[in-house]
Amino acid sequence: MRINVYSLSGIQFEGEAISLNVMTRTGEITILDYHRPLVSILEKGKAVITKLNGVKEELAINSGFLEMNPYNELTVLME
Repeated sequence: MRINVYSLSGIQFEGEAISLNVMTRTGEITILDYHRPLVSILEKGKAVITKLNGVKEELAINSGFLEMNPYNELTVLME
């Protein structure tokens, strides 16, 4: 899936990945390929992106939200 992560300071990540794991208001979730469309509010914590080569990249999140669209694209706006 395509993941785009943006913050007030710019682009934090853009590229293809296997999954994204984040903390939301309702608990921890993992978004995988072709997840159903979703919009969720993010809580303070870490976003863990697993890239296609298996390498994990961690980003600190204070707040924000994510949107998974029907075209297998995940957008995260974070503070």
